[in-house]
Amino acid sequence: MAAGYLTTHVLDTARGVPAAGLRITLDRLEGERRTRIAEAVTNADGRTDAPILPADRFARGTYELVFHAGAYLDATGAAPESPRFLDLIPIRFGISDEGAHYHVPLLLSPFGFSTYRGS
Repeated sequence: MAAGYLTTHVLDTARGVPAAGLRITLDRLEGERRTRIAEAVTNADGRTDAPILPADRFARGTYELVFHAGAYLDATGAAPESPRFLDLIPIRFGISDEGAHYHVPLLLSPFGFSTYRGS
């Protein structure tokens, strides 16, 4: 059984606060097949309440986190625009070590984002 797990953390760099209330989905990708395996909303600290992919479901493979930034930005009162420059932010990544903690944070503003493999 795998001992690894996946977490995420979203920071709103434009406002200098954690991005609370941001919807995140996680899909497993196998060729052209996409399977939704998790969905969560960030808490007051910009994190999910539990690992978005816990150890009992953690497996080697290709995944995609989708951060629903447009709806979050609308809810925060960010200057409106139609369509939003950033709406859905997909981050596709691979898990190769089933025993590791993978952390995929997102630094978000209305006109840019960055990510990295955190710890």
